[in-house]
Amino acid sequence: MRHHFIQNNNHSTLTLLFAGWGMDEHPFAHYQLKESDFLVIYDYRTLAFDWSLLAKYEAIHVVAWSMGVWAAAHCGTPSTLPVKSRTAINGTPWPVDDNYGIAEAIFNGTLAGLNAATLRKFQLRMCGKADNFRHFESIAPQRSVEELKEELAAIGKACGELTQQSFAWDRAYVGENDLIFSPANQNNAWERCGVATTCGEAAHYDETVFKNYLKAI
Repeated sequence: MRHHFIQNNNHSTLTLLFAGWGMDEHPFAHYQLKESDFLVIYDYRTLAFDWSLLAKYEAIHVVAWSMGVWAAAHCGTPSTLPVKSRTAINGTPWPVDDNYGIAEAIFNGTLAGLNAATLRKFQLRMCGKADNFRHFESIAPQRSVEELKEELAAIGKACGELTQQSFAWDRAYVGENDLIFSPANQNNAWERCGVATTCGEAAHYDETVFKNYLKAI
């Protein structure tokens, strides 16, 4: 996993965002958080991370989106970290699953056919509305399609190997207009986990939802 501090102002509190597949810091760089440092984690070709970077914090609030929900649950977060809350947005701990995530055939088809054109179509579906997509294009990640294909392949492989979860999620947001993770499968997953959900009309990518849960402006 790679990381980028959006804010690193020596606060005692950290907001830790596990971003989705294909992301980097750019879609979140304009968020301003009050009284909290802000760290974005992305690129799940490996789940290794130097947790000593977080040793100085007295409180950590985890927000995970999309494939980041799976990554947060499986990356081996030390139990000694002072994690005070864990929020999942439009994702599940089982991201490649016919009942609890993205259907396996759809995931494999996306991986097999990934190129610049199909990535754009994916991002359109992710954003839901044309104006949301236009905004996303202005802050889009700066990563190559080849790198994103490697990441998606690694996620697919790891999903078949990793079953243990280290996170007990506190709450989950389910976007009723999510065209990536179906709302029905998200609800199935969180019912399985016994996690309370909040539903709204958001697409898979929705800045209003991010700002609300990140407490950002």
